Amino acid sequence: MRRRVAEGKKVLRILFASSEFYPLAKTGGLADASAALATELVEAGHDVRVLMPGYGQALDRLVGKRSAVDLGAVGGIAEARLVAGLTPDRGLRTWLVDCPELYRRQGGLYCDADGREWSDNARRFALLSHVVARIAAGTAGLSWRPDIVHGHDWHVGPAVAMIACQPGLRPATVLTIHNLAFQGNFPIETFPLLGLPDELLSSDGIEFYGQISFLKAGIRFADRLTTVSPSYAREILTPEFGCGMDGLLRSRADDMVGILNGVDYGVWSPEQGREIAAPYDGRDLS
Repeated sequence: MRRRVAEGKKVLRILFASSEFYPLAKTGGLADASAALATELVEAGHDVRVLMPGYGQALDRLVGKRSAVDLGAVGGIAEARLVAGLTPDRGLRTWLVDCPELYRRQGGLYCDADGREWSDNARRFALLSHVVARIAAGTAGLSWRPDIVHGHDWHVGPAVAMIACQPGLRPATVLTIHNLAFQGNFPIETFPLLGLPDELLSSDGIEFYGQISFLKAGIRFADRLTTVSPSYAREILTPEFGCGMDGLLRSRADDMVGILNGVDYGVWSPEQGREIAAPYDGRDLS
């Protein structure tokens, strides 16, 4: 049941942008953590909208599907539209970026059936970032615009940079680093896909050891950074665990906080027993 926002607190419009979201599409903990946090924010009374790619499995699982808006050509990359609906478990309001040529494929979310990364992943997630930026700017043809854009991992890092470059008032941005080792690094030649100013193609921008880094774009330009635990926030500031980005992260340390990932007990509960052979609880371990 949705709880009311505490008296005197503002109801925030939050765009939750992630490459995967349970139960629509999942490869690991990113989907679980994103879904659990979004659910809690909704139950706290905030207006949360989820945005993710329109993978075939996500479109199949979305409830109450309807075409929300035709986006046309996005960033010169491809034609796309937004499909609106609800997640089947919690009824969270969701938009899927429907672009069949980029997202409806046999294989995984990031790799083909043989485990090789899709060769056009830069293009696939540049498109997602452009859609995030359009919604943030209020130019996506929707009647809703966020106060906060909360992006997750490298897949939407460029969106944070795009929003930072928008003129006038813009939403605040938060980037959560779930795994710093996955950085979305691509050849310099893919930079034009992002439509960012040329001056960002530098070490002070999103260039990273002769490539561009989608994650670096998010870290460099997000208003606030979070990680999945306080200890991880400390670890990634060191050369040992900083994956080459520890210097940049140390420069943003005042804007970063580690928040321990929560667990959705409605999904991960031994009492429910959906994924285990024998349900149990603290009163009966038999």
